[in-house]
Amino acid sequence: MKFLKLLSLFAMPFFMGQQVTRFVYQASIKTDSTDAKSVKTENANLDVSPTKSIFYSDNQLKRDSLIGRAFQTRSFNFDRSQMENLQSNLNFVIEKNYTDQSQLYKSRIGRDQYSYTETPQFSWKILPETVKIGDYNTQKAEMKYGGRTWNAWFTTDIPIQDGPYKFGGLPGLIVKIEDTAGNYSFDLMQSKKIAAPAEFTNRGNTVKLSKKDFNKQFSAYRKDPVTFMQSNANFGGGGGIAAPQRAGGGNRQGPSPQDRKDQEERLKQSVLKFNNLIELN
Repeated sequence: MKFLKLLSLFAMPFFMGQQVTRFVYQASIKTDSTDAKSVKTENANLDVSPTKSIFYSDNQLKRDSLIGRAFQTRSFNFDRSQMENLQSNLNFVIEKNYTDQSQLYKSRIGRDQYSYTETPQFSWKILPETVKIGDYNTQKAEMKYGGRTWNAWFTTDIPIQDGPYKFGGLPGLIVKIEDTAGNYSFDLMQSKKIAAPAEFTNRGNTVKLSKKDFNKQFSAYRKDPVTFMQSNANFGGGGGIAAPQRAGGGNRQGPSPQDRKDQEERLKQSVLKFNNLIELN
């Protein structure tokens, strides 16, 4: 609680006239633990306001906006290449509440949106090592979380106890964080003032679970994604694209047996290729 009081006192000058700030990180992810060349990079945003923050991938926001416009115009003829170019390896949204330190994690498993709330405990060890990263004077800290050991560099120049993903709780903003195996890293690229935090469209219901039950659902999906989707809804393929296509026209034919088979195979391969989850346990 002491850190939260420091945040409310010292962050106030930072936010005066600048109620929401977007911190843009470059995320580097080794998606396949067996392939050293499988490193993918993309941008992720941390939108910070005085009482909360939201972390998400930039591609996810663009996909949400694209699908939202399709619903508004009733035009669902998606360009598959366009949607594939907006694929993200950070398929979740994390909302952090600074008041009670809780975090709301939201992610789509198959076609449905799931969420859980937690208050993660980070046992940081602040080290004496310092280094200048860009314009910021940073100090090193380390901890173990999610089956990985993480090294972080934070700056008290920005007295916000937050960072990418679920990470936070240090006496300043996390400028860089990476796991010691080199599988994940987040590097602050820029910050800018924005009018309001990003908002994602809620389509359908969100299934609220405990983290334990969420992990059970997620594990079942990864073990057999096709069976999981068939058991939860009519499988149409396309990574969430087929659902709006069905909504757009009542007389449209469903996918052919070969198309369905191809869609199922793409889904299986996408799960197999992303086997290096950020939380191992």
